[in-house]
Amino acid sequence: MKLSALLDQLYRVRTFGPLDVEITGLTADSRAAGPGLLFAALRGGSSDGHNFIPQAVANGAAAILAETDVPEDFRGTWITVKDSKAALAEAADAFFRKPSDRLLVAGVTGTNGKTTTGFLLQHLIASAKGTCGLIGTVKYVTGEGMEEPASHTTPDSITLQRLLRTMTENICVGVAMEVSSHALMQQRTHGIRFDAAIFTNLTQDHLDYHGTMEAYYDAKARFAAHLVEQGGSKKPALILNTDDAAGRRMAREYEGKLRIVTYGMNVHADFRATQMSATMKGTTFTLEARGRSFLVRMPQIGRFNVYNALGALGAVWAMDLNLRQAVKSLEDSPQVPGRMEAVSDNKPFKVFVDYAHTPDALENALRTLRDLSPRRIITVFGCGGDRDRTKRPRMGAVAEAGGNYTILTNDNPRSEEPEAIIAEIRSGMSGENHEVITDRRLAIERAIAIAGGGDIILIAGKGHETGQTVKGVVTPFDDVQITRHLLRNWVLPERL
Repeated sequence: MKLSALLDQLYRVRTFGPLDVEITGLTADSRAAGPGLLFAALRGGSSDGHNFIPQAVANGAAAILAETDVPEDFRGTWITVKDSKAALAEAADAFFRKPSDRLLVAGVTGTNGKTTTGFLLQHLIASAKGTCGLIGTVKYVTGEGMEEPASHTTPDSITLQRLLRTMTENICVGVAMEVSSHALMQQRTHGIRFDAAIFTNLTQDHLDYHGTMEAYYDAKARFAAHLVEQGGSKKPALILNTDDAAGRRMAREYEGKLRIVTYGMNVHADFRATQMSATMKGTTFTLEARGRSFLVRMPQIGRFNVYNALGALGAVWAMDLNLRQAVKSLEDSPQVPGRMEAVSDNKPFKVFVDYAHTPDALENALRTLRDLSPRRIITVFGCGGDRDRTKRPRMGAVAEAGGNYTILTNDNPRSEEPEAIIAEIRSGMSGENHEVITDRRLAIERAIAIAGGGDIILIAGKGHETGQTVKGVVTPFDDVQITRHLLRNWVLPERL
């Protein structure tokens, strides 16, 4: 693509140098810059891409995109913009031929429930229309049988647009996409036209990045603002959980600006769940939706998964898909890796692996398991290092209140000392009904050893992850696979 054609899609640019340059790719990594590539200098939290422009030029970059004016001694093509991140996203959208215009695009943001809601959305769209892509924490799906591991919940704008373009080439009709607060702050989804956006909830997380809950809300609310500003022919819908205070606030702020669909357990919700019943094999509830009533059966368990299903159903309805068919399709919706995943077949106790790594998510997981009337709940969890420290004592208190016995262990300690993290978790616990085993494998082994008939073990925090990060080194670690291995060698339990 000629640079001049690319620049036609960018907002407010100043240029220096020839514009008939052929652009064969985009990059924000000066090390990857080379002939034919446009290098975008992005400002980050720990580094500034403008400092690496000389390296990109030395490597032969075809053009430079930056927030600064062209240096006097520069020879080549330079593009000055107000916001490099937004401009790069616009350039990526143009370079990959505006793929979101040819897809049904449903996004999901919120603290908890993004991944499961994304999987449910993908399943419902595929059941109704054909092959559907997926972008999220667990994996990227770009076509039938075509998957790749996820690098980020929401990848950078170049990767994101490349994935969407690949989906169009692989005959996908739509995509379900998780949209993180980091991605919204960093303009990664800028330039994508959405058909529907779901906001699940807002609870404490990522305060190491956002600083305050108000700033965290503002980051999430950018998704709604994006819908207002996205342009194009789509008439997007904002699907809001109005049992959540932030969802109610967003509904007030965007009333009259967007099509709003609400969901929850409250009587005013457009999509309302009543008469819930959960067993080890799944959940049923009655859906009241705009004057119609449906019996919903789903294999996922728990009240929080009812919310995830409500959000997905509200979104597919807003995208003009058949609601009755969507309700029927929920019956065979997939198990989401590491999301309340049962891994204990043919044992007198049950083991679930869940990604719960916030106080609210852990509380919801424990409440769900308590509703199954177990003899005891044994919880294995830790907290990640180099992340929001204020949630650690809260999670300790939640584990103690919601379960019967807790084994505190490593999560991903990263650069922190595991013992220090665990000490902060313990500061929120007042009783003695817990123990510390920093080695996560040994902690899981201990939980299995003490479990008896009717007990439930919850292994929380890492979910689908397949590695553990300690002092900058990532070693293989998969809660599900390790648990299955230990269960194969299970012997009669000892007693507490």
